[in-house]
Amino acid sequence: MALVYIADDELNIRKLVSFGLKDSGFETAEFPDGTQLMSAVRQRAPDAIILDWMMPQPDGLAVCRMLRENAATRSIPVLMLTARGEEIDRVLGLELGADDYIVKPFSIKELCARVRAVLRRTARQEDPAEQVLTSGDLTVDITRHSVTKGETLVELTVKEFDLLVMLMKNSGKVLTRDTLLDKVWGVEYYGDTRTVDVHVRYLRQKIENNPDDPVFIQTVRGVGYKFSGQN
Repeated sequence: MALVYIADDELNIRKLVSFGLKDSGFETAEFPDGTQLMSAVRQRAPDAIILDWMMPQPDGLAVCRMLRENAATRSIPVLMLTARGEEIDRVLGLELGADDYIVKPFSIKELCARVRAVLRRTARQEDPAEQVLTSGDLTVDITRHSVTKGETLVELTVKEFDLLVMLMKNSGKVLTRDTLLDKVWGVEYYGDTRTVDVHVRYLRQKIENNPDDPVFIQTVRGVGYKFSGQN
């Protein structure tokens, strides 16, 4: 039975989410703030975390950042629960490593489906032969969740890392924005393709010598992107 932690300062929201998840076969634990959540995570890591953006300090974004900066908690799926529905807010949450973004008011059935979907994505086993991807001076170690360019460690967000892996695994193939949105964010994500463009732009700034004249990630106008392998 998958364990899901729920952190929200609103008692009625915590109880509603907990009841819905338990009814769908999950084990849950509830926390009123980020401090108590992080303390519990250190004692026992859950299979997924639902975070309220607007909790008292540390808020959901800060907690998400702390989770992603710690190697022991980096891979725990995080779903951000918030009343903030603007695109820029969704992009910010995803940039900081959230795996999904659910806007209040929400459907309990949809939330449970999103949790199941994110758990399916993280449960997929990688082919051992594909644990390290290389192209020119760029190396991606999937097991260690690290990226290096030459001798320099490149700091990527979770979604930037997932996007880079997806492009490199399909080196030479053109992937549409819709395909990348589906494969990296999941079919249940309700964002639009501009999210992909934003992440590609940030990714280029980190791995390309000249982001305005990219070598690795090529734009195929009107279609999407492809990774150009370098020997």
